[in-house]
Amino acid sequence: MKNVYIVDAVRTPIGRYNGGLASVRPDDLAAHTIRELLTRTPQLDPAHIADVYFGNANGAGEENRNVGRMAALLAGLPTCVPGVTVNRLCASGLEAVIQAARAIAVGDASIAVAGGVESMTRAPYVLPKSDKPFPAAHAELHSTTLGWRMVNPKMDPQWTIPLGESAELIADKHKISRAQQDEFALHSHCKAARAQAQGLFDAEVAPVPVWQRTGDPHLFAADECIRPDASLAAMARLKPSFRTASEARGGSPRPEAGGGTVTAGNASPLNDGAAALLLADEEGLKATGREPLARVSATGVSAIDPDYFGLAPVEAVNRALAKAGRTFADLHVLELNEAFAAQVLGCVAEWPEFDPQILNPQGGAIALGHPLGASGARLVGTVAHQLARRGSGTGIATLCIGVGQGLALVLER
Repeated sequence: MKNVYIVDAVRTPIGRYNGGLASVRPDDLAAHTIRELLTRTPQLDPAHIADVYFGNANGAGEENRNVGRMAALLAGLPTCVPGVTVNRLCASGLEAVIQAARAIAVGDASIAVAGGVESMTRAPYVLPKSDKPFPAAHAELHSTTLGWRMVNPKMDPQWTIPLGESAELIADKHKISRAQQDEFALHSHCKAARAQAQGLFDAEVAPVPVWQRTGDPHLFAADECIRPDASLAAMARLKPSFRTASEARGGSPRPEAGGGTVTAGNASPLNDGAAALLLADEEGLKATGREPLARVSATGVSAIDPDYFGLAPVEAVNRALAKAGRTFADLHVLELNEAFAAQVLGCVAEWPEFDPQILNPQGGAIALGHPLGASGARLVGTVAHQLARRGSGTGIATLCIGVGQGLALVLER
């Protein structure tokens, strides 16, 4: 097996729902990150890229028809460079990186591009086809922005509850209070704001020119959801988003008035964005003329009951560490996607050896945002850049995945 290196990692700034990137198509966002990789690697002949892997969780709108291939063409890669799109929901971007790394490791490729993209703003409504021609009844449109739609009636209804209710179940299981979740969310914003002010995102962020009706394009240059002025008092005023009954499932009493603990403040927002990485083996590195950021060490995947999906990273990380021959004591950074504060805190509670001080040191998705298909690739890039700044170390990127899966990747430098 060949060593696989992360040569470079870039991402767009993350836009809020109907925010600064709302007018930009997802395939254009993906193409922008690929072009940026090429601009930063002028010695590389693009024809030497063996494949382009892109993650996308929706696939129902403008990113249809294989957004990996569309992005490669829009980015100006030679038509001989193929592209593929993969879907593991929230971990689609990480799955793309893993598939590209695996292809390089076994010798199927020497250089590859991997990433992910999502525009939750531009996710369309879909209309199912009727079983009968010319139906007289009304038809229902389904939003494809997030979550379950057109659910198979054979599926256990316990498994198809809203994602936020799953987070409430984790809060029940680990006795995680509303105050703990709000405090975690506040720290995410504080860390992200500090990292942004210190320029720690500069090496990975590729500003996006956004077309204007008049004048020159506007340069969208910074993550849009970070709130430097976030406060516990403001978060405490938010109402629970998913549960209002005074009792949890199964009749166990809730200590908080109103019963719910998960709010818009302690959960990730809806977002738009893309990320891409350049991967290579030893020979590929020579062709890029670049010093790598980090080396891919091991991966781990796991699955659990869908209604507790947020805890799936626990075993994924355990497996990845075991395959890498590492322990939590060897880690310098762990980037765990912050779908919900309750979900992250639940995972941490099941890692007794883990030091939370190394968790998401630059803030996480609660502050930065969670453009579904892009988040996994964004996390890998963030870990790689942190290890490069350190000069050495071990890090992990991991995500929970709707319908009960977890995925993890170990990087070393």
